Amino acid sequence: MGVRSMDIKQEEVTTLHEINIKRENILSKVEEISQERRISIIMPMLYSELKNDAIKNIMKGLGKLRFHGDIIIPLSAKNEHEFEHVKKFFSGMKQEHYIIWCNGPRITSFLEDLKEEGIKAIKYEGKGRDVWIAMGVATLNSYAIAFHDADIRTYDEMIPAKLLFPILEPKLDFKFSKGYYARVNLETGTIYGRVFRLFLHPLLKALENEIGYEPDFLNFLRGFRYPLAGEFAMTKDVAIDVDMPGDWGIEIGVLAEIYRNVARKRICQVDLGMYEHKHQIMGDREKGLIRMVRDIFKTLLRVLIEEDHIQVSEAFLTSLSVIYQRVAQDAIRQYHADAIFNSLNYDRHEEESMMEKFSRHILDAGMEYLRKPIGSRIPDWLRTISAKRKVREELFEIVVEENE
Repeated sequence: MGVRSMDIKQEEVTTLHEINIKRENILSKVEEISQERRISIIMPMLYSELKNDAIKNIMKGLGKLRFHGDIIIPLSAKNEHEFEHVKKFFSGMKQEHYIIWCNGPRITSFLEDLKEEGIKAIKYEGKGRDVWIAMGVATLNSYAIAFHDADIRTYDEMIPAKLLFPILEPKLDFKFSKGYYARVNLETGTIYGRVFRLFLHPLLKALENEIGYEPDFLNFLRGFRYPLAGEFAMTKDVAIDVDMPGDWGIEIGVLAEIYRNVARKRICQVDLGMYEHKHQIMGDREKGLIRMVRDIFKTLLRVLIEEDHIQVSEAFLTSLSVIYQRVAQDAIRQYHADAIFNSLNYDRHEEESMMEKFSRHILDAGMEYLRKPIGSRIPDWLRTISAKRKVREELFEIVVEENE
């Protein structure tokens, strides 16, 4: 922890560093306060993630976390056999827990009924929709909700505890906390976090250059050390008022909602330490890092147009892709120097090639957005409740029956 302990620099967003954390103090505080401020932990997963070693470690870590509340696992599974397999896998958990078969027949029928009320969540697939469904259950009874992915290889119970502590602790009174971490594997000497390092971070600088000033939303995003982290927590009143992106732009989309709905002084980011998880393939327009990059960029464009009234055109996108390449090349040079200094592996050619692929998709995804500028957002639960008053109770009843 040596070097990290020297870093006490504060950002635009309040930063809670790991300097002298008392592990047992954090864990016991979360347990104690959760007696009055109930907790839900949401962990979206695919059936295929049962095959990964990470999930066994996560289950072990969650089993050590003492708190009053529940664990909600929104699941994407192809059939009832997969659903039952996941239920059986988690059946040994001591904590109250619910597996939600998000693309199963009963939830699908529930979403079809909602469509009749004007809530069109049924047309979306993937992580965003699954998390939205889980939030409907979590916001019924819990004060605070933590979110994390199901592929964290270095998981332990301190991840949800650190995320929840600043929200639960009455002396702090935060409404939203976002995790950040070091994306370096010291065993293999590899630097990860490619979408953030090679795409989002240089893109934010390039956008500022192209626009001619830094819009407030970009300033907000740059206050976060790792805006793409899937680990975050929020209070129920915030969660119920979040429009959830239906695609892979979920992390940026959630931050856009936090930017819109929560005072800056009620937002913090928390040091989660070293972090290792499953790594995505490059993929294409439909999967992998390329799909992720496209969805993130379209979400960014939507928010900049909505919040800061930025004028976007084909000429803007063409110029942006050129500026992005220059800024990203500077970043690659910096990471290369840092890697050499720390005796880490770094394939500069591979990183340059990846950056060039990302650059091509700035223009392509941007033009796709201009042709169809309506964002893929699922309405927040406040609107959903106003459309159908007992909707969350109805959803919870389905979930309880399917978990019996």
